[in-house]
Amino acid sequence: MAEKKRSGTKAKKAKAVSRSKKTKTATRKPAAKKAKAKKPAQGKPVTGLDKSVDQFRESLERSVTLSRDRLQDVVDDAVKRGRMTRSDAEKMLSELIRKGRRQTDSLLKELERLIKQARKEVGGRAQPVRKQATQAARRARKKLR
Repeated sequence: MAEKKRSGTKAKKAKAVSRSKKTKTATRKPAAKKAKAKKPAQGKPVTGLDKSVDQFRESLERSVTLSRDRLQDVVDDAVKRGRMTRSDAEKMLSELIRKGRRQTDSLLKELERLIKQARKEVGGRAQPVRKQATQAARRARKKLR
């Protein structure tokens, strides 16, 4: 009888494992839908700018912003509790601030590059229209004279 109980327990565990696998796959499906939602509408070509903007957006989503004051408070608390020495805390804080500045500078550079690229694309698309408008204005002025 003890063997039957054990085999019954094994069967229950196997069912639980298969259920958890189903749950995991079910939770993955909405993530796939989100990825599809980011794609541009059908018929529109994906440009390098669209990809760059998506990469920049993902980079921002992964980042965390903490104020220097908040970091200082946390470090001071750790020193008060005896979790770390004052010199180690100051080194850690200065290193965090330095890395944060470097990442901020990197993100700003990337944003400036994207803006420059977007302006170039918009300018390229608008140039023929601008040219037609200028020619139409010249013709209109000639007719008015």
